[in-house]
Amino acid sequence: MKTHQKYSLRNKIFTGFMLICILSILGSGVLSFYILRSNATEESQTQMQKKLRAMMAALDYAVSSTQIQTEDLPKTLQNEIFEISDINKQDIILYDLKGNYLISNKEPNLVNQKKIPSEILKQTLASDKRIDKTNFDEKTQSNVTSSYIILKNNMLEPIAVVYFPYYHNDSAYLKVFNKYLIYIVFIDIFIVAFGLLLSWIISKNLTNALSKFSEKMTRLALFDKDFQPIRYYQNDELGNLVKAYNKMVLQIQKQKERLQHTERERAWREMAKQVAHEVKNPLTPMKLTIQNFERKFDPKDPNITEKVEKMSATMIDQIDLIAAVASAFSEFAKLPEKHNEIFNLNEEISTIIEVFNNDNIFLHSDKNEVMIYMDKIYLNRIITNLITNAKQAEFPGRDLVIDINVEQTNKRINIIVKDNGTGISSEILERIFEPNFTSKNSGMGLGLTMVRKMTEDYKGEISVKSTPEIGTEFTISLPANV
Repeated sequence: MKTHQKYSLRNKIFTGFMLICILSILGSGVLSFYILRSNATEESQTQMQKKLRAMMAALDYAVSSTQIQTEDLPKTLQNEIFEISDINKQDIILYDLKGNYLISNKEPNLVNQKKIPSEILKQTLASDKRIDKTNFDEKTQSNVTSSYIILKNNMLEPIAVVYFPYYHNDSAYLKVFNKYLIYIVFIDIFIVAFGLLLSWIISKNLTNALSKFSEKMTRLALFDKDFQPIRYYQNDELGNLVKAYNKMVLQIQKQKERLQHTERERAWREMAKQVAHEVKNPLTPMKLTIQNFERKFDPKDPNITEKVEKMSATMIDQIDLIAAVASAFSEFAKLPEKHNEIFNLNEEISTIIEVFNNDNIFLHSDKNEVMIYMDKIYLNRIITNLITNAKQAEFPGRDLVIDINVEQTNKRINIIVKDNGTGISSEILERIFEPNFTSKNSGMGLGLTMVRKMTEDYKGEISVKSTPEIGTEFTISLPANV
């Protein structure tokens, strides 16, 4: 038991709970990180949008009084640009439509970008929307978003390109995250420690109870007469489980006994009816024959000897029929004791076929030797019964052909008996294995019932497929037990 302790339910519950706690901590940390980063990015974008809208509104107002052209901007904005920059705390640089520097709130020698890159200039002039470019500034060690937008005069004519360098530190949220992480780690450690201790206690109590139940269940046979119920006095789910189990086993015991008794009674009642019917059938012609003979008996009749012989033959035939019924009933009531042995199925079926002395019965097998462990008499009865049924189902005007195929696949042995006879209708097909059922004018309908019983004795299965006027195919599937 100790070698398998690490795979016990208790350790699985404890490990699973610990894993959930660790994943919860990691999940909450990662989720918090992404939320804070997303909020920081959104807040930075919002602040930049507000500043840009405010500055562009101020610039539009400054150039809206008269129809200003590009060359007028340095003079027109020489004072306003400083005021706008101070109010918004943001640098502003203006370029002409060719990308050359015009004016800024900074000294010209402090402006690093004297000309707008041609690719950015083309994009800006081709669009009425703002063009943003983000890169990392080594001097300030922060991200800078360079925004380019066209400035228009009061006639809505483009007169300049406005450049706003917006500096922002996206890693600022890390300080908040670090503080949050310190607090949450301490809280999570306490919760995890308490949860692990609680889960260990619960799993220990649970698995101890289950181990006791399992030990008791393995010691009892489900239908033993000396069945002792499992005793558990706690009013919880396990208590309900034990009560349900005890109740179920008792009910199954009672039901099994009741079903066995009912089934035996029903089977023998039906069998008695059938036997009585089969015995009564020949008794009636026997009675009529004797009465007729008695009424017409004449000792002086020259043909009296012939008539007596004829009556005797009739009586013997009817007595043989009664004996056949009794034999069939006896054969069904008690199958012979099994004497299992290992033999080649192909050779044994070939021997059975030879008894019928018929050239129209063919054996096919996918292997030269198909070894099986069973009683040869049982096999003989199974095959003989199926061949006899096939011969009795010969279609008028058609030569009967019976094919017996033996196949061994996937640890199963299949014996398939197929004929080209009259076939069986779908209504009758569902009942052919029932005791006492027969579609023939004679017989007790026990043949196929015995075939199924003997097949099931070897943990096998029997099935049938049939098409009227085409033929019937019986398949017996047995386990390959050698």
